[in-house]
Amino acid sequence: MTESQQSRADREVALSRETWRLFRILSEFVDGFDMMSEIGAGITVFGSARTKPGEKYYELAVECGKKICDKHFAVITGGGPGVMEAANKGAKACGGHSVGLNIDLPFEQTPNTYQTHVLNFRYFFVRKVMFVKYSCGFIIFPGGFGTMDELFETLTLIQTQKIHPFPVVLIGHDFWDGLIDWMNKSMDEKFQTISPEDMDLFTVTDDLDEAVKIIYDNFDPKKWKSQIRPAMPGPTLDTAHLEKELESE
Repeated sequence: MTESQQSRADREVALSRETWRLFRILSEFVDGFDMMSEIGAGITVFGSARTKPGEKYYELAVECGKKICDKHFAVITGGGPGVMEAANKGAKACGGHSVGLNIDLPFEQTPNTYQTHVLNFRYFFVRKVMFVKYSCGFIIFPGGFGTMDELFETLTLIQTQKIHPFPVVLIGHDFWDGLIDWMNKSMDEKFQTISPEDMDLFTVTDDLDEAVKIIYDNFDPKKWKSQIRPAMPGPTLDTAHLEKELESE
């Protein structure tokens, strides 16, 4: 086999693998849509996987999970340890839906044992769709790069009107105030890379009751149902000419 033929053969094998990868991606969407559409309205809780039981924000996340269930929302998390585990723990303790959208990672991500509904993902982008599509609000505890990724991607989607806006609530002034101050002074005032109203896309609080109430008060069941089960567009019929004919008779 010549070098050109080997190169062509290698490309065909690579293309075949990429094509089959599409089916794996599609299967994750199908599994996610199938389960999540039956859960009902949920609130996603984000936060660090490194937060330990007994620490301030772990215990607050447990309480947060309970308060979410008290309002009859499902609790949705990334399914891992830390804040995710704590929120799932609180949800399960009060008999609510405790959803874990787990991701395959080489470290940190060990599924917690407090999930009543479990999904496993290989691809981050599929998992992100499930968080955004099936949540009526985000409550975000202190976290690392993953937490920041979820926060800023969601704010971008809301800012650019690619999704229906929903409340994003950040828990903990002691953690978030430094970032918010930098956003105000650098992004807004100095460099003007965001608009002043963009800072209204989220709320910072230390009060869990306030956090849940913000989402509860904003929740519209009809709008949420139309969001997760959008009506399929049907054929349209132009009746203008029929109306003219009827008027002329």
